[in-house]
Amino acid sequence: QVQLVESGGGLVQAGDSPRLSCAVSGGTFSDYTTGWFRQAPGNEREFVAAIRRGTGSTRYGDLVKGRFAVSRDNAKNTVYLQMNNLKPEDTAVYHCVGGITGAYNTPTSWADWGQGTQVTVSS
Repeated sequence: QVQLVESGGGLVQAGDSPRLSCAVSGGTFSDYTTGWFRQAPGNEREFVAAIRRGTGSTRYGDLVKGRFAVSRDNAKNTVYLQMNNLKPEDTAVYHCVGGITGAYNTPTSWADWGQGTQVTVSS
């Protein structure tokens, strides 16, 4: 059973650049494609970013492209989401995901989900 545990969220100011971390356990991390989704109150889950196993190629959602960067450290079994120049509309619960079986931007394509970490951006 793969487990994903996020950390690094909290209350930040607009323009800040925090980094989220996701510790992955219970599987072979190097064989595991991972990513991030977010969900704001009343909204659907939204694809944020993904990083492919092996090649490390990345994909981003349109609303974060150019501001966020996803990376992974195979030695630490950890995925990161560097968030730059945050805006109030980035406020959401951010979930780490893994085990993709379909399209990157479809929530049901991902088999494993973390509990999420709240990021609140004040203006």
